[in-house]
Amino acid sequence: MSDTPPPLLAVNNIEVIYDHVILVLKGVSLAVPQGSIVALLGANGAGKSTTLKAVSGLLRTERGDVTKGTIEFRGEGIRRKDPSEVVRRGIVQVMEGRKVLESLTVAENLRIGGYTRRDPDGVRRDMQMIYDYFPGLIERKDQLAGYLSGGEQQMLVIGRALMAKPRLLLLDEPSLGLAPLLVREIFEIIQKINAEQGTTILLVEQNAQIALGIAHYGYIMENGRIVFDGAADKLRGNDDVREFYLGLSEAGRRKSFREIKFYKRRKRWMF
Repeated sequence: MSDTPPPLLAVNNIEVIYDHVILVLKGVSLAVPQGSIVALLGANGAGKSTTLKAVSGLLRTERGDVTKGTIEFRGEGIRRKDPSEVVRRGIVQVMEGRKVLESLTVAENLRIGGYTRRDPDGVRRDMQMIYDYFPGLIERKDQLAGYLSGGEQQMLVIGRALMAKPRLLLLDEPSLGLAPLLVREIFEIIQKINAEQGTTILLVEQNAQIALGIAHYGYIMENGRIVFDGAADKLRGNDDVREFYLGLSEAGRRKSFREIKFYKRRKRWMF
């Protein structure tokens, strides 16, 4: 018998259909071990965000449905559970696009993140923890969130999600639209949160280079399927991953569009 504990999250062969017609996910399976950072990578439209919404129960808001397969969290099925029930079980998703509550202050946004909690002392301690991770927010705690910069808003939505004390944090494109220095800062904090708080993270990213720099394991998606997976350090060293997903040739230079256009002809991973 294996001594390996079951994963915190297990997605098994799921299919997702939108509007009863459009097949978006085509048998996706992945596992997220307790305490890990797992990166889900791929180009825009590959199905990464749809996978997160299948887990968090948000597909219904977009007329989507998990029609096949299973989703288990801590050994219990959560497929088609209401999003509020998924949150109560310990899964919190940070949506793409920095969905702050613009007319509320930074502090009010954070307090809303902990609205299901019944431990006011713990809420106060965790707000201070968020300010420790994101010092820029404490200077703006009484400022309306709509006036924050893009980077500050990203820090706020991550902090707001942490206020719910998630067992599993789903992050959707945290680097989107941010300057490289801010991206590095936010990813360093994500790694720190995982290490210090033990928060398990499933990270969706197009920036494979930086995502694999903090992840323990990675999956690569294409056209609604997982086409490659492995330990993050092995993915970073894989020639095909380097060439087609990190954009680097063997010589370490950025691949041109003309060179990349041959990708479909020599791809080895299609089912």
